[in-house]
Amino acid sequence: MLTIAVLALDGVMPFELGMPCEVFGRTAVPGVADPYRVRVCAERRAVRAGAVDLRVRWGLHDLVDADTVVVPGGYDPEAPVPDAVYGALRRAADRGARVVSLCLGAFVLAAAGLLDGRRATTHWRAARLLAERYPAVTVDPDVLFVDEGQILTSAGAAAWLDLCLHLVRRDYGAAVAADAARLTVMPLAREGGQAQFIARQDPASDVALEPLLAWLAAHLDRRLSLPQIARRAGMSPRTLARQFRAQTGTTPLQWLLTARVRRAQALLETTALSVEQVAARAGFESAAALRHRFARVTGTSPVAYRRAFGGGARLTGGNAGTDSGAPRRSPPEAGGSPGRDAPAFAIPSRV
Repeated sequence: MLTIAVLALDGVMPFELGMPCEVFGRTAVPGVADPYRVRVCAERRAVRAGAVDLRVRWGLHDLVDADTVVVPGGYDPEAPVPDAVYGALRRAADRGARVVSLCLGAFVLAAAGLLDGRRATTHWRAARLLAERYPAVTVDPDVLFVDEGQILTSAGAAAWLDLCLHLVRRDYGAAVAADAARLTVMPLAREGGQAQFIARQDPASDVALEPLLAWLAAHLDRRLSLPQIARRAGMSPRTLARQFRAQTGTTPLQWLLTARVRRAQALLETTALSVEQVAARAGFESAAALRHRFARVTGTSPVAYRRAFGGGARLTGGNAGTDSGAPRRSPPEAGGSPGRDAPAFAIPSRV
């Protein structure tokens, strides 16, 4: 059983506070009675959370002892945070806990010094403010989340859920994460980054890529070129590229390559196929091509990934071996950053 401590600060957004509680609290693992134990922790028992007041059962000492600490964001990224909270976060990190921020929670981690020298993200409307306030942090405004190993940060809104599902996958594998995604009616992995949410597709457009994406996912083992994909979509390659970028935040071929890596991950976790066989089934021309793309997307090799996640080791407690190259994944980056005329900060409650 892994303990998840969710930090409740005054001014926390109830939706952000509840999201990790739901995702981790409802995750089911075959053969494991309680894969996660979720505790909402605070400095004081009474917490103001927008339209509601909360009574919290656990304190900061419980947070320090957790396996993973989740810091949801609040309505004001510059709201004062008690020094005791910063101290508890540092102690948790020092003892090896995984520390995660959701949306504006990145400001709390940055103020605690946990993001110094690291790459991080937050809601795109607050990214410039985070970079200005904490120059020791490399702020990436385009991605959905950043996985730096022990420290992870997410963008806003649904990206919280992307990161929570990513953590389930790290802990218990793709099959368990896929089940958790289905419970939340959410795809396990979304392509692109925050750029896709800044400039939205015209709602009057009759272009819909869902059938094309489903077809691509079902034919990952085919050698597909942009003209072939465009013919399938019934449009020119240039139009497809433009519409694909607008709706997914990436290009057709980059989407296809990343989807093939995800297929390879699932095969490495759930089968005993050789790397060459995995490459063929995932649609790569060779094992070398798989290794190259796999390393770019996941930060590790197929063999190291299988040692970490394959053979059901996470489910049965079997020894899959250790590997210093454990995955440290971030979603594929999408071009385009938020406009420089964004307000220094005013995030509405409906983002």
